[in-house]
Amino acid sequence: MKAIEAKNITHHYGKITAVDDLSFTVGEGELFGFIGPDGAGKTTLFRIAATLIIPSGGRMTLFGLNVVSGFRELRNHIGYMPGRFSLYQDLTVEENLRFYATIFGTTIKENYYLIEPIYRQIEPFKKRRAGQLSGGMKQKLALSCALIHKPRVLILDEPTTGVDAVSRTEFWEMLEGLKEEGITIIVSTPYMDEALRCDRIALMQQGRLMGIDTPAAIRSAYGRKLWSVSHPERYRLLLALRKMPQVAASEPFGDSVHMTLHEGAIPEDVRRMLDEAGIHDAAINEATPGIEDVFLELMKKEVRRSEV
Repeated sequence: MKAIEAKNITHHYGKITAVDDLSFTVGEGELFGFIGPDGAGKTTLFRIAATLIIPSGGRMTLFGLNVVSGFRELRNHIGYMPGRFSLYQDLTVEENLRFYATIFGTTIKENYYLIEPIYRQIEPFKKRRAGQLSGGMKQKLALSCALIHKPRVLILDEPTTGVDAVSRTEFWEMLEGLKEEGITIIVSTPYMDEALRCDRIALMQQGRLMGIDTPAAIRSAYGRKLWSVSHPERYRLLLALRKMPQVAASEPFGDSVHMTLHEGAIPEDVRRMLDEAGIHDAAINEATPGIEDVFLELMKKEVRRSEV
């Protein structure tokens, strides 16, 4: 059974198109990621899925129920964690959790087994007000509140933004545990390393889908040989590469620059021109394409199509 099915979903804010004719499906029990920059339309799409806004066009169903006509029933089966911390700051950890359990007609005790791996990490602070928690603790409390009614689908909008690396890792370990419980999870993230932990990912840009597949398949779809160029003066290196006729594309990537070459060009040509530019001893090595590289390549193709 399809947990989520979207057909030609569109949404406008005045003259701005936030979501542009999207169609996709998410299987029951799948961990599905949406990847894209700010303004790509991820939050709008998630609000539609969470029955919080009505799409301007198209149709979306969750477990066969329409998100518009069936919103009352669906809300009992949805756990939603928005990008901003939205719990009651003046209530304690325990009070927030009890409040959300009561709203959904359940108790903390009834579904404690589901949130235990998460909640036990913040339970020593259950008398602390939510507004006084650290970013990682707020994240765990928000997830606990989204899960306390045992939803069938969990909708997480950039849940780890602004959270330290350790908390990010812990969070994704928790998601993998929830997936084993049969919960369908859709999550948006700006972190490409997190995307690799999804069953499938959708790449979004300006409200459109540029591709949907497994992380491995998306990475293998990169169309050219990729090179990593390293030098202590990275910014100077980047400017020099972008001036070279042999270089098809160059983008900063961590401490290095990723580049592709035009047909017939070889790394030795680049090394020679860098030496001539006074950039000596640059390291050039073949690189394995990442999701970031594929995303940038797809974005450039989209720009070229729009200019035609």
